Amino acid sequence: MPLPVQRVLILGGTGFVGRSTVARLLSDVGAGGLRITVPSRRPARAKVLATLPGVELCEADVHDPAALKQLVAGHDAVLNLVAVLHATPDTFARVHVDLPQHLAEACMATGAHRLVHVSALGVPEDPRLAPSHYLRTKAEGESVLRTFTTDRQESHRLSLSILRPSVIFGADDRFMRLFAHLQALAPVMPLAGAEARFQPVWVEDVASALARLLLSPAGTEPVIEAAGPQVWTLRELVQAAGRWSGHPRWVIGVPDWVGRLQAALLGLLPGEPLLSADNLASMHRPNVATGRLPGLADLGIEPAGLASVMAPLLGGQDPSHRFDLLREHAGR
Repeated sequence: MPLPVQRVLILGGTGFVGRSTVARLLSDVGAGGLRITVPSRRPARAKVLATLPGVELCEADVHDPAALKQLVAGHDAVLNLVAVLHATPDTFARVHVDLPQHLAEACMATGAHRLVHVSALGVPEDPRLAPSHYLRTKAEGESVLRTFTTDRQESHRLSLSILRPSVIFGADDRFMRLFAHLQALAPVMPLAGAEARFQPVWVEDVASALARLLLSPAGTEPVIEAAGPQVWTLRELVQAAGRWSGHPRWVIGVPDWVGRLQAALLGLLPGEPLLSADNLASMHRPNVATGRLPGLADLGIEPAGLASVMAPLLGGQDPSHRFDLLREHAGR
């Protein structure tokens, strides 16, 4: 039986989730069964993908509508993984709202019938209720995409699925590894948003979900929540990272105003900030599954727990590399 899609375009395919998704697609379909295109502004940084069978890396600016239309042409399905965590309001809007709109327009113009878009848990149905630029623009991006599935004749509607993951962990994540490294350097961990709630999900489970959505026929549930089996507070996550890495520290929750001051000071450092005021604002909405929408189980996926994956990974860290992640942040 032929696959419902033969050619897939993955925006953001060189990133943490993208690399796992490319590997999962190739594993699920088998060698030679699928052609995957991964555009990047710096394809030389993702040479490992170019060695995989059926994967083509190309240099492109996905924020250029004309270039985007050329990229989409000839593909059956498109996955959008492009997102930013730290940005100005204009950049948040450009990445989370304008890009999805241009992408949907390109799909409609070129005949790409399937679009899978990655959003985030905690996104409100009404963008005006979002406490942060990140969540508000994520919600606005979802709203824009829905206009391509409802406000049109049936023959001109886009087949859309939206995946809303919680914070994603895995071997190459920056979330748990960063907290582990910080605790190797400091005797005490002051923590803003300590009681914020998350439902961390393994990157391989997210990749499996995205692969199944991309390869599924039209009619898949439009919004899926991707969450792990357990809800954690941020304090518990930080404590676990320290414990599993062999550097347990006293974690002290600090009030919001201290957190905002901390974020402002971190923003003065070179590179991508470790924390921003917008991140803190996002934490006011629980990053957990509502239970009112389909989840990973509805895709036949039993999510892995955080401890089963990260405890062995963090426990095997080489102490001599404890500064590497900080250098990585400073250089971005």
